[in-house]
Amino acid sequence: MSWIDLHCHLPMLEADITETLKIAKENDVERLVTIGTCPEDHPKVLDFALKYHPIVHCTLGVHPHEAKTYSDDVEAFIRENVTKKEVIAVAEIGLDYFYEHSPKDIQKNVFRRQLQLAQDLQLPVQIHTRDAEKDTVDILKEFGGQIKGNIHCFTGSPWLAENALNLGLNISLSGIVTFKNAEDLRETAKAVPLDRMHVETDSPFLTPVPLRGQKNTPGYVRHVGEFMASFLGIDLLEFQKQMKENALNTFTKIEWQ
Repeated sequence: MSWIDLHCHLPMLEADITETLKIAKENDVERLVTIGTCPEDHPKVLDFALKYHPIVHCTLGVHPHEAKTYSDDVEAFIRENVTKKEVIAVAEIGLDYFYEHSPKDIQKNVFRRQLQLAQDLQLPVQIHTRDAEKDTVDILKEFGGQIKGNIHCFTGSPWLAENALNLGLNISLSGIVTFKNAEDLRETAKAVPLDRMHVETDSPFLTPVPLRGQKNTPGYVRHVGEFMASFLGIDLLEFQKQMKENALNTFTKIEWQ
């Protein structure tokens, strides 16, 4: 039995990496992907991936909160380093109008630029979207369904899920799906084809039930997976195998036999 955590933030864990990997192994998590969100953490996630590959892979991208930090130099850094075997995607990118830490126009411009970068390099993406569903879908439509990857930590509407799937993107579920008040999300998740689904932690945030109150860690992705297998009425081993297959099909640079 084995799991992959497709989305975690190792620099934000503020934990010893050997202890993090030990907890992951104890929970049958064999692979994890640490996500780049801003110019400051790009060297950190790269360092983790370079040192601990193939257990650890990483992504490089600029989160919508940090869109105002995006520049030609930042894009050049991503373009140069995303070709490394340890870097599997352009991420975390997207739109966030809930906090709007960067102006909407800047967010949209940076989202388009990073989608274009991913298309140029034929790499998948992981997309963050909050309170920005229409603009997210409209911008994705500009790329004609040529962008692959997922909507990470999905909390959106059935409309967003349907449009994302139609545009070739998958749906990734975090610990939120285990929360008591997440009935609507669970109903949306029922409609996601099993071969288009992923699970993740987004650690150190969003610790799943039954570990609420603790700091999240990549090893806890098993609780998200076990919950979803039970909720969907699917044999756990079959669900686990499907999540691995989905990860390898979507993020083809992941090294995992």
